[in-house]
Amino acid sequence: MGGRRILFVSHSAAISGAEVILLELAKHIGNASAFVFQRGPLADRLGGMGLPVKTAARAGGVSAVTRGGSIWKALPLAGRLVSITREIARAASDHRVIYANSQKAFVLSAVAAFFLRKPLIWHLHDIPDRTHFGRMQLKLQILLANISAKRVIVPSMAVSRAFVEAGGTEALVRIVPNGVEIRTSEAWTKRELRAVLGLPEGPLVGVFSRLARWKGQHVLLDALVDLPDVRCIIAGTALFGEDAYAEELHALARRRGLGGRVLFMGHRNDIADLMRAVDVVIHPSIAPEPFGLTVVEGMLAGTPVVGTAAGAIPEILDEGRAGWLVAPDDAEALGRAIAGIFSSPEEAERRSAHARVRAETFYSAERMVREIAALIDEVSAETGP
Repeated sequence: MGGRRILFVSHSAAISGAEVILLELAKHIGNASAFVFQRGPLADRLGGMGLPVKTAARAGGVSAVTRGGSIWKALPLAGRLVSITREIARAASDHRVIYANSQKAFVLSAVAAFFLRKPLIWHLHDIPDRTHFGRMQLKLQILLANISAKRVIVPSMAVSRAFVEAGGTEALVRIVPNGVEIRTSEAWTKRELRAVLGLPEGPLVGVFSRLARWKGQHVLLDALVDLPDVRCIIAGTALFGEDAYAEELHALARRRGLGGRVLFMGHRNDIADLMRAVDVVIHPSIAPEPFGLTVVEGMLAGTPVVGTAAGAIPEILDEGRAGWLVAPDDAEALGRAIAGIFSSPEEAERRSAHARVRAETFYSAERMVREIAALIDEVSAETGP
């Protein structure tokens, strides 16, 4: 058959949830290479794994086309988009399968795959609805998926339903929940971990995600006003032009009189240990989540998890049996859930034990990689030499 097995394509230079999954796949799925729109942390990590990585020569300005904006903003960049599409086609010419890991990557890869007559897999990491995408963007993505994609991999029933409701062909969809492997210093007690990490004693909660309004960190700050004995750590940084929100969070903490109780930790590489060190992991997103890697990481850490009842979070938390579910954007409900965990340690331990078993059973990286590798083989075999 010749050539490489698969070309991974991603537009992002930064590493967020979708890119974490891509890195896990790239680590285990062999005979692959990657095409990334821009040089940055993702390209560096992929190259560090030994993958051949190509980057676009003319990707500057493409980041200005946001998923919630107007598709007409792409018109001044038409030349660059055509150039990137040609580069994807050249990179994919000696590969069996093209694997698009983001919306922008998918749209351009779909055009390249059409002209190359190459099979295309789209790993859809977002909920395709008007909450997240402009009307024309959504229509274009669904149209290209129905025409060009051999499979659309989604991480949850929530994403599957949204894809079909938007007009996507249900037969294309394969649900493969995201998987994580978490390694922590389990020989250390919570108190020892806090000492090593420089964290305060006493009731402590944490939120672990990039700083973005829809991730809802501000809701947790509002909830802390009525929890005077509880401190909080916020691990994460602004990634996609959301620096104003990060500044707003700092201002909100000062305005609410929480300056001494909230610790902004920025980007961290020791999230697993931080999750074991806190008493509660909070996932306060105010919009439906397509998955929620940090929820699974909290479950694996054995720490009680509170998440919002929207998108995939109820699926992951077993409708509340493996954690606590609260309404989105409801600081009072979030505060009550946190207070309830501290007042009922036996119930917290019971749900956390169930959560850890559930996470190990359904959300392991090994299972995710195995299922996606099987889908790649399936698509490759359907296409023939």
